[in-house]
Amino acid sequence: MAVEGEATKDEALVGGMMNAGAVVRRRTLVERPAPRTAHALHSYLLALDEHGFDAAPTPVGLTADGRERLTFIPGDVALSPFPRWAMTQNALRSVGSLLRQLHEVSATIPVDPDVEWPRDLADPKGGTMLCHNDVCPENVVFRDGRAAGLIDFDLSAPGRPLWDVAMAARYWVPMLEPESAVALYPAGLDAPARLRILADGYGLSRQDRAELPDVIEQATASCRAFVADRVAGGDPVYTQALAERGGWQRWDRMQEWLVTHRLRFTTVLLE
Repeated sequence: MAVEGEATKDEALVGGMMNAGAVVRRRTLVERPAPRTAHALHSYLLALDEHGFDAAPTPVGLTADGRERLTFIPGDVALSPFPRWAMTQNALRSVGSLLRQLHEVSATIPVDPDVEWPRDLADPKGGTMLCHNDVCPENVVFRDGRAAGLIDFDLSAPGRPLWDVAMAARYWVPMLEPESAVALYPAGLDAPARLRILADGYGLSRQDRAELPDVIEQATASCRAFVADRVAGGDPVYTQALAERGGWQRWDRMQEWLVTHRLRFTTVLLE
């Protein structure tokens, strides 16, 4: 979802793939399809606000036709091909910092064990705190060049904080081989250096830094399975995106590139 400026009438919000064309802003509120876990997720979002984290939408309610209403977070959201302002080092560092703030508060909020949280992009090892799992550029709101808000918590599920960092790194570094990166990102981004900046912005421990490259490879495999499930199910949005972005050969190159550069990423993270 993305918007710039202040709207005075109903406005369709664009960006992202899962709810493309189904999200509308009505002045200070956003109305969108409610996820299956909406009731539990709304309780979580309200708890974030109660614990002082004001960088996430506040739920207002559910409609009879299966939609949810949340407060609108003003600012700028980057859409692909991603502009250079969203890929500066300061922007990257602020994404890490905001994610750390989310995790520190999220760790204090009990996870409802009876909820069937989505497994699409969830940490396969599970965890005791709720993670966002989809901190991509389309889901981060910027103000004055810094990450100021997180939106679209639909894929949230229990997991390790490191898994959330790995997922964010995939999009923000990005953890893509150059041929794939050039189609969506500004030229000249130094992946190892940017991975270090994200880790520094988050304040990642030395042990987590040593594990991060391997977890990124695991997260990439999960993302590939996520796309494969949707393509197999006939989802036209994901099917078209797969074809336009190089098919499964692109995923093969990406995964091979991650393995080839694993030592380099680890070295830079631990320097």
